[in-house]
Amino acid sequence: MVERVVVLGGLRESFAAALASRYDLVRFDRGAGPADARGVAAALKGGGATLDAALVAALPDLRFVSNMGAGVDSIDLAACKARGIVVCNTPGKTDGCVADMAIGLLLAQARAIVAGDRHVRTGTWPTAPKAPLTRRVWGRKVGILGLGRIGLAIAKRAAAFDMPIGYHNRHARPDLPWRHFPDLVAMASWADVLVVACPGGAATRHLVDARVLKALGPGGVIVNIARGTVIDEAALVAALTDGTIAGAGLDVFEREPAVPAALFAMQNVVLTPHTAGSTGETWDDCEAMAAEHIDRFFAGEKPLTPVA
Repeated sequence: MVERVVVLGGLRESFAAALASRYDLVRFDRGAGPADARGVAAALKGGGATLDAALVAALPDLRFVSNMGAGVDSIDLAACKARGIVVCNTPGKTDGCVADMAIGLLLAQARAIVAGDRHVRTGTWPTAPKAPLTRRVWGRKVGILGLGRIGLAIAKRAAAFDMPIGYHNRHARPDLPWRHFPDLVAMASWADVLVVACPGGAATRHLVDARVLKALGPGGVIVNIARGTVIDEAALVAALTDGTIAGAGLDVFEREPAVPAALFAMQNVVLTPHTAGSTGETWDDCEAMAAEHIDRFFAGEKPLTPVA
């Protein structure tokens, strides 16, 4: 008998084909629904999907979820735990590429790379006034909100730019040489650049609010490659509009894929569509681990990276 797997969210077709060679896939991304998944014990959750309490209830036979990616804020872990559903993620697979994007967004914002590219492509370079001076990146103080795996990868890259590093965590990391700030506002006051790298969810919702942005100050830049909900987006738009902060590099937004229209006209903001971890190499690694989770579940083996 071929085991069946519920697919929630989008997958690369090459990965879906590889899975389909050994499992019967019930693909919600192709129009299937809970009624088609009766008796199916395992789910693979790809990008763009939400596994909320209502969907958990609609899949009464579900016992295992393999989540593509490290973040699990789109899964109702409490509902899964109440039902005894094991949830595994793919930690460590996106860290390097997300950290690369954080530095890339900072460079693009500070050095006006997007505006410079547009200046050259539109043919205005020969006749337009000389472009204004930009801000250097090396040597600026960077405060990292969340020094987990991704935050640590960002810190290592920032160190290569000779940037003094501070971080805000619930607990200090005495094994690391960088300055720990128990208070986020204090770190924002110290930093020139604030990089958001903490998990999303209720515990961190609007952690970066108007008070933090004011502390970052008129020369400060914020970069977010974590979750859009960590920043109070209305406060951020206001801070960018009135000059409370100097600029932003944003890969994530509070109500994706909706983006505040006010950001579109801001030349001091760089926007990308939640693609920090989206490289071919990253997804090769995530897919391999997500498939291994499914294989181990059906083989009755211990889960590798359970989060619930």
